[in-house]
Parts: sequence; C-alpha cells; structure tokens
Amino acid sequence: VQLQASGGGLVQAGGSLRLSCAASRVTFSNVDMGWFRQAPGKEREFVAYISRSGSSTYYADSVKGRFTISRDNAKNTAYLQMNSLKPEDTASYYCASRSRRGSFSYATLYDYWGQGTQVTVSS
Repeated sequence: VQLQASGGGLVQAGGSLRLSCAASRVTFSNVDMGWFRQAPGKEREFVAYISRSGSSTYYADSVKGRFTISRDNAKNTAYLQMNSLKPEDTASYYCASRSRRGSFSYATLYDYWGQGTQVTVSS
C-alpha cells in the first residue's frame, strides 16, 4: 500500500485548504482512512476518520465544524477539507489507512501512512 498526501501550504488564519491522499496498491474500498497531524514538539494527534464505505465519519473536537473528511473510492483518494483555519492547526498532516476494526482515533491501529504534508496557518 502506498499513500501520497498533498495539498498543504501556507494560508492566513480564516482561510481554507483541501488535502488529498491518493492510495495505490490497495483495494481502497476495503480500508478505512484517517487523518492525523503532528506539530513540532507535540505528539501525533487524531484529526478525522472515514469508514471504508464513507457512511461514517468522526472528528476531533478541535476541528469539528471546520474540517470535513470525504473519499472517492472510484479515484482511490481521500480528502480533508479544512475551513476557518487557525494558527493552532499548523502541523504536518498525515493520512493513514487501516483494515482492522477498533477505535478510529488510535494511530497504532492504522497499517499504512503517507509521508505528510505541511500546513502552516499565519495569524
């Protein structure tokens, strides 16, 4: 499985970005997808999750109402639409896939990870 994250960049507070995660060498409709982020000096934290069918989504409280996770199984791609960005959203964002069940926010339950894409929000 290969995951390629893209779409990061520098944006002013209040702005928007859309991250993409392109998957290959996997039957995409058989895996759940998650987005995590890690800021310098901090632990990696859960951001959002979407089930393999796209019917279930969950978000960290810190991004609820501002971020939207989605997927297009025909394109083998997951997305993270980020609106109303805040300086505290600055981090490297990682997409991850998993075929196992269990708590969607546990990074250890994800099998494969993308390389990360940097999001920087200026105040």
